[in-house]
Order: sequence, then structure tokens, then C-alpha cells
Amino acid sequence: MLRIQDVNLAVVGLGYVGLPLAVEFGKHRSVLGFDINTARIDELKNGHDHTLEVDDVELATAKHLRYTAQRADLGQANVFIVTVPTPIDEYKQPDLTPLVKASETIGQALKVGDIVIYESTVYPGATEEVCVPVLERVSGLRYNVDFFAGYSPERINPGDKEHRVSTIKKVTSGSTPEVAALVDALYRQIVVAGTHLAPSIRVAEAAKVIENTQRDVNIALINELALIFNKLGIDTEAVLQAAGTKWNFLPFRPGLVGGHCIGVDPYYLTHKAQSIGYHPEIILAGRRLNDSMGGYVVSQLVKAMTRERIYVQGARVLVMGLTFKENCPDLRNTRVVDIVKELGEYNVDVDVYDPWVEAKEAVHEYGIHPVQTLENGRYDAVIMAVAHRQFAELGIDAIRALGKPKHVLYDLKYIFKTEQSDLRL
Repeated sequence: MLRIQDVNLAVVGLGYVGLPLAVEFGKHRSVLGFDINTARIDELKNGHDHTLEVDDVELATAKHLRYTAQRADLGQANVFIVTVPTPIDEYKQPDLTPLVKASETIGQALKVGDIVIYESTVYPGATEEVCVPVLERVSGLRYNVDFFAGYSPERINPGDKEHRVSTIKKVTSGSTPEVAALVDALYRQIVVAGTHLAPSIRVAEAAKVIENTQRDVNIALINELALIFNKLGIDTEAVLQAAGTKWNFLPFRPGLVGGHCIGVDPYYLTHKAQSIGYHPEIILAGRRLNDSMGGYVVSQLVKAMTRERIYVQGARVLVMGLTFKENCPDLRNTRVVDIVKELGEYNVDVDVYDPWVEAKEAVHEYGIHPVQTLENGRYDAVIMAVAHRQFAELGIDAIRALGKPKHVLYDLKYIFKTEQSDLRL
């Protein structure tokens, strides 16, 4: 059994989750950061992270962190932490391809006594039902005899500079009591907020997948309330502010639900539930409602434009913001694309502007070419889709100036006061 002082650590996958983790460990111990993307490795070797999760100064503080794209280098490690994406496919089913491929890569380097810890979000049972068999097949070793596993779900919140790897309590687990204790001790070296040792890998997996499922369902409730209040002619934000004066009212707000977690994780849980013969009602209803919000936003905009006698077909609409949340460049599973697509169904000419987005990434991911500059007096409607700080700093007068003399302003994110916009969710 490995001792904590004998751990040679490798972090496999250096994206939004893996890099901050590798950097934190790299401040204290030798770490090998591995990614198959050679451009990403070159970028990090040059001291820059384009995701902005780690700034250049902090990147330089990880004195013991080395980067590589060479699979052979993984043979130096005896503890592997896997931080690759777990997306869904076009049918909203879990896509475990990145996880399987990462397990195959590690399996080639796996030795007797090694430990593989997974951080990627999965359904309960996936680590031992999907990943471990891959490790066994490729390595020829036996689980819990020759090698071991752990699970410690990531809790990264992209763009959040307050809640970081070290300041968020970490759930840990292992395939044996001894391994669980070592995994827990390893994370306690960097997580000042402390750890919670779960009784099994399956419990830790389930805990992770319900964190974002709970948020998704709560937001779906608020979205449904917004639909009701809009029909009643009541300002939703005013209602939520009034209700929020009670100490135990949860401060959720309506909006688009995207990103790598909240709009994805529930499908992992529902997939597993359906595989054992249970059809989840509330979770899937929440998903359907949240996935429909882009279409609802456009229908409200079209009605408002019609009331103002603005001809919809051929109109010019500016969508401000493309990322899935404010003040970060993360485009993963952004639902702003639903608005863009729905507007296209009305033959509307759409411009998308987002100062946080790399244009080539937007083109690659969604075929959207963001505009780089804004022109006053150009648009029949403006949709404030993401609450980037730059948009608030522009002020309402500058935003209004982008529109034609007669235009509609839809403040989806409550950036400005109620009376300053024409529509709010």
C-alpha cells in the first residue's frame, strides 16, 4: 500500500478542472500535468491559461508542476487523477468516450500498487462499472488486488475567483478503506476547507450528480414561475425580492441553464435511473422546461417587436453575450445558441457580441461568428443574454444607443432597472 510521502502524482486532463487542481498540488509537491492537446501543453509551458481559471502569476507559483503530452511520461506516476469532460451526446445520453480513452491511456502506464482517482461527473456506479474494466483490460492487472481506485468529484465553478479548489470542501472516497484514507489525506494537503470522506465510491458519485440536479430543478421552478408571472403582468424580479425577505427562501433566478454541469449532469442520473427501470418525473420535467427557455425568450421578443410594429422578418437583432455564464470565456453547452437558432427560424439577421469569447472557438463550436465592434443605431432589438461586467459598465444609455430610434431591449439577466428595459424574464 502506497504511503502519502511516496505518491508520484499525475493529473490527466488540463482543462477548467484539471489545471487549477494541478497548479494547487504543484505548489506543494511534484506533479505531472498531462493533456493530449499539444497546443494546450505549449500554452501552459509558456505560462498562460486561455480559460482564465488560473492567471499567469498563479501559474508561475506552481514550481513543482511539469507539463507533457507524451503518454510514455505517465509511467513515472503511481497516482493518477482523471479530470476529463463527461458531456452528453445529441440524444442527451452520457458520452463517456473521453473517460474511456483516458482510462485506456492510464491503463498502459498502470503498475502494481497504483491508484486511479476520478473527478469527472458520472452516474453512480460508472467508475467501477465502466472505467475499472478498461483499466483491467489494458493493464492486465486486477482491481483491488494489483491496483485501486478513488473518486473525488470536482466542484469547479468557472469564472469564480472566490470559491477555488482549495477553499471548497472536497468529497473523497476509495475502493478500500486504506485507499480511501490515502485519497482523503492527499486532498487534505491542498484543500484548506477540509474534506468529507464518503463511505463508498458510489455514494461520492451520487453526491456529485445530485448537486447540480438540485440546482437545475430549483431553477426550473423559478423559470416556470416567471412564465406564470409574465402572463399575469407581474414583474418576476419584484416578486422574488419580496419572497426573498423570508430567511429560508432560496435566491434562485430565472434564465438560460447551460454550462458543463447544471444542464448536463441531470441526464447522467436519469440515464442510470432508466437503466434500472425507474422513469424520473421531476428531474426530466425540469430539464424540458429549462431547455425550452431559449424558444420562450424569442417568442416574447417577437411579440414585443410586433406590438411596436417592427417588422420581424429581416430585422437586425444584437445578442449581447454568448458564454454560458457571466465574466468567463466558457462556451460549453451555452444555451444562448438556442436564442440565436430560434431567431434564425424567423429569418432575423443576428449579431452576437461577447468580449470574453475567442472568435475561432465560437466558430468551431457553434458556427457563430461574433462581431468585434458595436455600431450605434443599427439594431431593431437588443437581447442582454449574459451579465458580463463590461455590459453593466457600458450603462443603459450606451446600450440603448445601439438600437434604432424604435427598438426593443430585452434584459434577460436583470442588468438594469425594471423601468430601463422593455422586457425582462
